[in-house]
Amino acid sequence: MSEDKKVYTTPKIRKFARELGANINLIQGTERKGRITKDDVKKFINNQLSDSKQLEKPKNEFNHSDFGEIEIKEIPRVKKISAPHLVNSWQTIPHVTHHDEADITELEEFRISLTDINTGKKKKISPLVFIIKSLVIALKKYKNFNSSIDEIGKGKMTLKKYFHIGIAVDTEHGLMVPKIRDADKKNLNKIFEELKDISEKCRKLKIEKKEFFGGSMTITSLGGIGGSFFTPIINYPEVAILGVGRTYYKQILIGNEFKKRIMLPLSLSYDHRIIDGAEAARFCNELKENLGKNFAYKLAI
Repeated sequence: MSEDKKVYTTPKIRKFARELGANINLIQGTERKGRITKDDVKKFINNQLSDSKQLEKPKNEFNHSDFGEIEIKEIPRVKKISAPHLVNSWQTIPHVTHHDEADITELEEFRISLTDINTGKKKKISPLVFIIKSLVIALKKYKNFNSSIDEIGKGKMTLKKYFHIGIAVDTEHGLMVPKIRDADKKNLNKIFEELKDISEKCRKLKIEKKEFFGGSMTITSLGGIGGSFFTPIINYPEVAILGVGRTYYKQILIGNEFKKRIMLPLSLSYDHRIIDGAEAARFCNELKENLGKNFAYKLAI
């Protein structure tokens, strides 16, 4: 279908197609006057996935069972739902990943020194909370990272003036990405409590579907599991995602002396259609500075 041809459908169907990452202009409607239905959108997505499999999957002349004992299991529902989003993102967005590391020695010293003003006991706040606040400040400076390209080929982009940070939550059902809304307006304590709340809701499958949409940028962290650098897939229709690895110690030459520092691996994947390499490097430098020496003391607890 030509993108200049008028599309007949309801706002609800347009939203449904947008959430699945489908270009409504390319979908052939089956109702009167070519009106597009929900089933038409589903068929379009399924055809895209099918075409992808036919192009990429080599012919397998043998069954897995020909070589030994196997077990057939259902793919978890959450992973089935997320699969079309991931395929669409990878096929639609030209991914580039910028790898770097931030010195968070002072931040960590500050973080573990925190105490509750009411009880005097040590206060545990996840490093992820500091990363969220640092990311928001970088997004305010580099506005292209807080945008979306909703209409491919139309030459327009949507710049968001809100700061809703997606957090990849690992659950037994699969990966979920709820949002911390208005992270720029919340202090560390508020974000930490909200982070615990939405993570628990994801694990219990009690979070609303709407909370997975409307993000500015996503953070995915492997710090609690292990690993350094990787290539995270952008959470469409966002244009960038920050991957965080596990912290490690490294000897850094400061002045004339080597000192042991705490380093945080960063993997920034970005949409090369709207963000170039130089801008990505500057964004990462800003993020490193925000996470670096003395910055933590500027954040409201």
